[in-house]
Amino acid sequence: MTVWLVNLAGLAVIAFIVWWFWLSRPALKKVASGVIDIVVDHGVYTPARIEVSAGKPVTLRFLRQDASPCAEKVVFDSLGISEDLPLNKPREVRLPPLPSGELEFTCQMRMYRGTLVVAAARRPG
Repeated sequence: MTVWLVNLAGLAVIAFIVWWFWLSRPALKKVASGVIDIVVDHGVYTPARIEVSAGKPVTLRFLRQDASPCAEKVVFDSLGISEDLPLNKPREVRLPPLPSGELEFTCQMRMYRGTLVVAAARRPG
């Protein structure tokens, strides 16, 4: 009986880890314009999923509060952008106008993860 409980508990932990790292999605924060503040702390970007408008430049202001070496950089692989994030000092990252789609940003070790959801402007009517 004890072996079954240990195995069941192990499977539950594995399922939780899979959900936490690969299947869960943070809430989407919609931003019309302006500078978007992102806090880097406790292994996450907050907010981690941000919707912006396509075709407009975007400015992200990162505030790194996590002293972990992993949090030292933010990387936008698809844009070829990598910026150092000083501890407890805001760093603005300006992105060019972006096409519709999703754009991932991470730390250099790819453990911290965020997504920009670039949405096309909706036409009235």
